Parts: sequence; structure tokens; C-alpha cells
Amino acid sequence: MASVVLSEAEKLYIVHGVQEDLRVDGRGCEDYRCAEVETDVVSNTSGSARVKLGETDILVGIKAEMGTPKLEKPDEGYLEFFVDCSSNSPELEGRGGEELGTDIANTLYRVFSCENSVDLKSLCINPKEHCWVLYVDVLLLECGGNIFDAISIAVKAALFNTRIPKVRVLEDEEGTKEIELSDDPYDCIRLSVDEVPCIVTLSKIGYRHVVDATLQEEACSLASLLISVTSKGAITSMKKVGKGSLDPESIFEMMETGQRVGKSLHIALQKILDEEESLGTSRPKVGFLG
Repeated sequence: MASVVLSEAEKLYIVHGVQEDLRVDGRGCEDYRCAEVETDVVSNTSGSARVKLGETDILVGIKAEMGTPKLEKPDEGYLEFFVDCSSNSPELEGRGGEELGTDIANTLYRVFSCENSVDLKSLCINPKEHCWVLYVDVLLLECGGNIFDAISIAVKAALFNTRIPKVRVLEDEEGTKEIELSDDPYDCIRLSVDEVPCIVTLSKIGYRHVVDATLQEEACSLASLLISVTSKGAITSMKKVGKGSLDPESIFEMMETGQRVGKSLHIALQKILDEEESLGTSRPKVGFLG
């Protein structure tokens, strides 16, 4: 992961500020940086989104392709995640970028392993034979700290934007099944993202914890807790990262903060997505792909 080198005086300045609930950029400990969210930014995908959270820039594209259901879940479709970090910086080229990409992808698999996060049954076309597979490609354009939260926001926005063509299964007299794709590009199914979790990363700095840490704050943190939270405040998974340790009292405090901040994050994100959806095709493109 991209990192910065700080002097002891700079670290002390950041740590003391966090203890007083005043961070270097003026935010409180539970405040996110200003986020820019834009959907439908890549034309040759089923759904896409770009999220800029501070200096962190994420692009997500989703392609829906027909595949075969997994043996253990014959009546469901599934999601596949691929994360590319190589474009971010020279230090993430090669093995370093691959390891970070694999770690992020595994975290996303874990977050979406909760059976209610996405209605996978709606992706089934013909049990045991055909289903929709959603290939979620995540591109890390720039790393300015807190990449897990930014990626989870971008994935939820891209899933909200995803449109999957409606299909019909036709069977002839001999029992041969054929799949007929609708000719109408607007005749499609949309996924419900009401239960899709967002990740809230809480970084322990000194005796307190902060959300949406910058690269400088991440350099001062020895341990962080990644919590996936639904819009109703339910925690679906947790993961501890970093070399340091967390005592049980800190973990419970971080969980409470994660639930509270996560609910607010979902409300703000859904409001943005609904506003952009209401503008329709006439909305101006403001991103770098506009």
C-alpha cells in the first residue's frame, strides 16, 4: 500500500490533534472527507461508478455475462472481484500491487458472502444450467488513504447503476432449451442495493480512533478495524489490519462508532444515487471520462 514517511514531530502533532478531536485537515474523529460519486461513467459495462474520497480515486466497472451456477448453489448467480492497483504508483507495480489487489478482493468476497447483501437468486436464469455472473473490476487510480471504504462505496454505486438484460428460457417439443434475449435495451432488471454493506475503517491513533484516515494518519496508526455495515446498522463482518493490538474495550467502542457512522454513510450515498438517477440521461458528465 502507498505510504508516507513522517518525522517524529509530525506524528506527535497528528496524535495530539486526534486526542483533542481536531485533525490536521480540520475534521473531527468521526468525519469523512468530501466524496465525489459519479455513476455510468464507462460505456461498455453493465454498470460503473467513480468515487473520489479526498485524494483517493476509485473506478469500478461491472460486466454481466452468462455462466453456469456453482454446484453448491445451483439456483443462484454470483459475483467475481478483480482489483488492479498497478496504475497507482511505482511501488505498487508487480508483486506489491498484486498482493494488495488480492487482499482487497478477498475482503470484498468476505463482505459480500453475507447471503442477504445481494439477491443472487434474481441472477439465476435456469437452475443448474444458466445464470448471470457479475464481474466486478476495481481500478485504484490514486491512493490517498482509506481505500477500503472508497472501494466499497464505489462497488455499491456501480451495483446500483447495473442493468442486466431480461431473458426468457424457451423449450421446444424435443425438450431443448434456448435462451432469448430481449431486444429492448430498457427492458432490464435492476439489483436492490438496500442490504449491500459499506466498509467503515476505524484507525486507532493514540487512545482514540478515527474514520477515513489520510495517508499521514495511517502512518501514525498501528492497528485498524474494518467493519462492513448495512444501511440498518447491522455489522456483517470485521477484519483487523496492522501490526498493533486492540483491547476488547477499544474494539467495542470502534464497533459502536462504525455502526453509527456507517448508517450515516449509507443515507448520504443513497441520497446522491437517487438524485443522479432522477436526472436521467440528460445529466452532465463531470468526471474525467465526461
